[in-house]
Amino acid sequence: MVKEVVRLTVNLTVNDGKLDAFQSVARTMTESSKTEPGTLGYEWFSSADGKRVRLVETYADAAAVEAHFLGFVVQQWVPQLAALCSVDGFEIYGDPGQKVAEMAGGLGGVVYHYWLGINR
Repeated sequence: MVKEVVRLTVNLTVNDGKLDAFQSVARTMTESSKTEPGTLGYEWFSSADGKRVRLVETYADAAAVEAHFLGFVVQQWVPQLAALCSVDGFEIYGDPGQKVAEMAGGLGGVVYHYWLGINR
C-alpha cells in the first residue's frame, strides 16, 4: 500500500577533487543495499558536472527503513561518504517510525507524513 511506503531524498554536494572517491562509495552503498529486504529503490541522480547529487531511496515500510538505518550501509558507508561531500538537504516522505524520525532529526532531516495521493 502506498501509505506504508517510505521515501527519502538526500541532496549532496561533492567536495572538490573527491568525485571519483564519492562515486566509488556510492556504488558500494548501492550494491550493499540490493541485499536488504524491503529496499525497493536506491537511485542516484547527478548534475551534468557531477558536483550536485540527489539520492532517492524507497522502502516498503517503516521496518525496512529502520533496518537500513541500523544496518551495514548506513553504519559503515555513510560516514565514509560524508567525508567526501556536504549534505544540503534530507527529507523523508511517509512514516519512518519513531526511531528513524529521531535519528533523521538529529541529522537535520525533515519528515513529511503521507496525506493524499495516487500511485499506479
